[in-house]
Amino acid sequence: MPSPRTVASTALGLHLCSILCAAAVPVPTLESARAAFLTRPHSDPLRPSVATAGRDRVGMADRTIPPAAAAATDDGAKRAVDFFALTRALKTTRRTGWVMSGVREAESIADHMYRMSLMAMVASFSGAALDTDRCIKLALIHDLAEARVGDITPHCGVSDGDKHAMELEAMERVRELLGPALGGDEMRALWKEYEEGATEEARLLKDLDKIEMIMQAQEYEAEGNHEKSLDQFFSSTEGKWRTEIGKAWAKEIVSRRKKPDQS
Repeated sequence: MPSPRTVASTALGLHLCSILCAAAVPVPTLESARAAFLTRPHSDPLRPSVATAGRDRVGMADRTIPPAAAAATDDGAKRAVDFFALTRALKTTRRTGWVMSGVREAESIADHMYRMSLMAMVASFSGAALDTDRCIKLALIHDLAEARVGDITPHCGVSDGDKHAMELEAMERVRELLGPALGGDEMRALWKEYEEGATEEARLLKDLDKIEMIMQAQEYEAEGNHEKSLDQFFSSTEGKWRTEIGKAWAKEIVSRRKKPDQS
């Protein structure tokens, strides 16, 4: 279901088009068109009401967004800044797989998360069943636990069960640190949704996590910026795509790999 902001933006666009397409009517200014839109009757279904304009999703349910004052209190400010300080590790921690492959100046966890968020935004536009806001949130949260536990890979000697337990504990810490008023519950729910991979958005994000990885591998290969072969990053994803978008984007990225006989 599109968010109220998306509905409002669409309504404004439709209203502007109706004005511009009217025969023998001067082209209005943006200000006049916006004013006309804002004065539409409150009963207009395309205009979000005050009661619905401040709603967002948590898990599979709705909640009312807490007032901005929650983050402006002394306690709220302390919680927020403490959380932001925690996330600095995402900017400074190099991705383990690249470090182990001898990549010079390897990307950070935050580098990976940012481009993956852009991928989520672009990919979500292609499917009416996908919630764009939710896709972007999942991308921003999916590796958040690594701010506390680091980037654990299958080559680190940590079992999948232990890795999950460590990351779960980290997300519980985030939940407690922020509290419900600053989104702690929602972040914990989003991380759980991604881990389970049961929703359409989570399945897409699971693919995009791998897509961003092989795209970075292809770029490192093209730059010659690695000491060991990066083939494993491609072979580990073959046949594991959950979505058509994942399959199509992976095919395009692989097609851009430099062939052995190319200089």
